[in-house]
Amino acid sequence: MKFISLPIMLLAVYACQSPQAEQKSTAIPFHGDPLVNILVALEEPDTRERIDIPETFTEESAKELENQLDSLFNFYHKRRGFNGTVMVTKYDQVIFKEAFGYADLAKKEPLTTDKAFQLASVSKQFTAMAVMILKEEGKLNYDDLVEDFLPAFPYEGITVRQLLTHRGGLSNYTYFSDELWHDRKVPITNDDVINLMYTHRPQPYYRPNIRFDYSNTGYFLLASIVEKASGISFSEFLQKRIFEPLEMENTFTYSDSLPANLVATGHERNRRKRTPDYLDTVLGDKGMYSTVEDLYKWDQALYTEKLVSRETLEEALTGSRVRKRRTNDDYGYGWRIKELNNGDVVHYHAGLWHGYNTYLLRNPKDHSTIIILSNLSNGSLSFVKELQDFLYPITPPHSIADSEQEQDNMASSESDAKKDV
Repeated sequence: MKFISLPIMLLAVYACQSPQAEQKSTAIPFHGDPLVNILVALEEPDTRERIDIPETFTEESAKELENQLDSLFNFYHKRRGFNGTVMVTKYDQVIFKEAFGYADLAKKEPLTTDKAFQLASVSKQFTAMAVMILKEEGKLNYDDLVEDFLPAFPYEGITVRQLLTHRGGLSNYTYFSDELWHDRKVPITNDDVINLMYTHRPQPYYRPNIRFDYSNTGYFLLASIVEKASGISFSEFLQKRIFEPLEMENTFTYSDSLPANLVATGHERNRRKRTPDYLDTVLGDKGMYSTVEDLYKWDQALYTEKLVSRETLEEALTGSRVRKRRTNDDYGYGWRIKELNNGDVVHYHAGLWHGYNTYLLRNPKDHSTIIILSNLSNGSLSFVKELQDFLYPITPPHSIADSEQEQDNMASSESDAKKDV
């Protein structure tokens, strides 16, 4: 019999308390958190995606789930070293929202849920959305070539779509910049990295569209393409076209004047404070800061057509693998895609960069979300698989044996800070 961890054993009884039930209307049954008012602000009656809510989902059952999650995350904080903020939602309701530990470990400044964290690779979904917005406006097409926007780009035949799906084959800029940049005390920008590519022509890993190869280079190039296609800076585009329309008031991109009072300080495994370095100024693959509350607004907006049409979003979440296997992650435009052990298909991304470790998962089946932001990169987010098994119980015919493969996928996506920010 496969070993089941202590926290999940303690909470498994809850997961068995919600049998399949009659479905009822899609009206929100209660307001467990003031943030639910965001739904009113984002509401688009004719276009908002709605789902049926089971009779078993009541204010009482949501409160019970909140208590279970509180116990679980206190265990992760005290016994696994988790330091950060978390939000869990279900049927568009905020079920659990809490902060654990410190914004600054040395100063013992308590964390609050309105603190912003560097999102690392979770930033990629916003870069992809910027591209999608411009595509709908006719300012670019997915099959446009990179050289259409960056004249004399030294690698021919790479399309916007291939960058979105990590099939461009280019070498990782975080590696070749270490070798080629003249002074690591001087911040490097997107344009600087492009000039390094023009001048030195780092050897690609693969020819375009040969295989999936996770690429930070592809996503910083997409940010530069957004600038060329829109005529404004990437940061300004995000602010005007995504953050402001969604009222994401505590979300911004990296600058040399980050609002210290709003940002949780990043810490390495040894709990030492992590200061920014010359690579932090490259945007598109990373570089966004946000809070769990603002990311909830983002999650809710994706059930509307406030940013792009449903058809455009569905294409972004379809996946790009030619041969699809249930045990393998797929990748759309800025999102990883996988099937959980219970059969639910979810969209997610993890990130690891300079003292921050982040995770965002969306399950369209029940409009649930897991948002976890940590400012201590000590491997404490290894509990994510346990949390998924608790929130999405395994049912026949799928087997828990597949969990080992999913753990491997998570480890590969988070283990190398420079390969998968």
